[in-house]
Amino acid sequence: MSEDALNGVEQPDSEMFPQHECGIFAVFGHPNAAVLTYYGLFALQHRGQESAGIVTSNGGGSSFQMHRDMGLVSQVFGAAELEQLKGTRAVGHSRYSTTGSSTLKNAQPFVVDCFRGQIAVAHNGNLINAAVLRDELERKGSIFQTTADSEIIPHLLAQPLSNGGSALSVLRRLEGAFSLIIMSEREIVAVRDPFGFRPLVLGKLDGAYIIASETCAFDLVHADFIREIEPGEVVIISEDGIRSEWPFRDEKQAFCMFEYVYFSRPDSIIGGINVAKVRTEMGRELARRYPVEADIVVPVPDSGNYAALGFAQELNIPYEHAFVRNHYIGRTFLQPSQLIRDFDVRVKLNLIKEAVEGKRVVVVDDSIVRGTTARARVVNLREAGAKEVHMRVSCPPHRFACHYGIDFPDPEKLIANQLSMEKICEYLGVDSLGYLDVAGMVRATGKPMSEFCLACFTGDYPLPVDPKLDKFIMEKREGRSKALSQEEAHPTLFADLQ
Repeated sequence: MSEDALNGVEQPDSEMFPQHECGIFAVFGHPNAAVLTYYGLFALQHRGQESAGIVTSNGGGSSFQMHRDMGLVSQVFGAAELEQLKGTRAVGHSRYSTTGSSTLKNAQPFVVDCFRGQIAVAHNGNLINAAVLRDELERKGSIFQTTADSEIIPHLLAQPLSNGGSALSVLRRLEGAFSLIIMSEREIVAVRDPFGFRPLVLGKLDGAYIIASETCAFDLVHADFIREIEPGEVVIISEDGIRSEWPFRDEKQAFCMFEYVYFSRPDSIIGGINVAKVRTEMGRELARRYPVEADIVVPVPDSGNYAALGFAQELNIPYEHAFVRNHYIGRTFLQPSQLIRDFDVRVKLNLIKEAVEGKRVVVVDDSIVRGTTARARVVNLREAGAKEVHMRVSCPPHRFACHYGIDFPDPEKLIANQLSMEKICEYLGVDSLGYLDVAGMVRATGKPMSEFCLACFTGDYPLPVDPKLDKFIMEKREGRSKALSQEEAHPTLFADLQ
């Protein structure tokens, strides 16, 4: 870890907390498709706050309508913008960048007009063979407008398939994490990578099909949850109905555990289990592993709330909200630098001093990445007169980078990768420190360990990693990084995209 990261130098907010790639939402067959998509993206705002976009269509070759801009969903769309987005079909996207800079040109959905017609693509995840594919496409004459890996997908779909293959052979070329929504002039297609890294769910409302990153979006628009889209499944929705195809080779499931720990909204259902219930059970597991005598249990809001609740319930310690979260921070604000000490921490979480003064306090958080904000909170608690400060974390130490759509930094910037538990405890200034172990974290989900990607905790990547370059080996396994031959591809799928 760098010296600045360990000596308490303030970091921009995006560097203090792990961020996710994006949220995606789509509607097929509803007269108010754009409005439903707006509300769906609003429910998925936690998955990305940099930019938002919606593309609509009436099908039958009608022109796509699009609006994208930087900012939150409520900032990007108003009544006037939604009024212009006519159509019974829509695909929407809210973005946080893990690859590509935070600029309007990288906002999604991406739209292309090619020999297949108009195509809109919204992507959640991270393509690990993006550099290889982009180089290949540029050599063939493709001109890229963005720095986002997601733009590779519409470029691939726009390539002629000279031997009569289908668009499914294009999807077989993608490596890494991808939950996709593709809208053509006649279809909406939902795709989930064969490992199932990122969530994707299917619902229905008044006869219209709905696709979303999480079930919480269905709750807001009163859609009925049908099921999760399975790893490796391609769901094709058209006027003829809905069907599924399975173009990918079977892979071992590798759902991102951090969706349960942090990213998914607590009111979402994943794998048939409520996320809040899992987080509460993680807190109970943590209390059983690292009990402590204390006067109060304090969550770091909002992601630590349920783990702290489970911890407090298990040990019968009073649960108290001593940190008050400011939910009304805009995308940008003037940082007063040296004028206000610990501004980046205090602007989001302020401490109720009377709640902690003279008390033994257990602070429960979902994770510690760099450690700078955790340390600042401990300083605040000490200044407020806390008698003891104990830190408990509801997931294991993050020691490795993520390559599947979460911007965990390079390992040398992860405090648990650079310091021992004793040194972390000393750096944070706490009386004791306890992390939940991998087995307890998985046990809280009620699912087998074999279904999860735990790479950021264990270093065991579902796809191979070059330890020297910290990049993926693109052709480690035969057949995965190379396109299928046209004879292998199904000749009739995505007929409107041929």
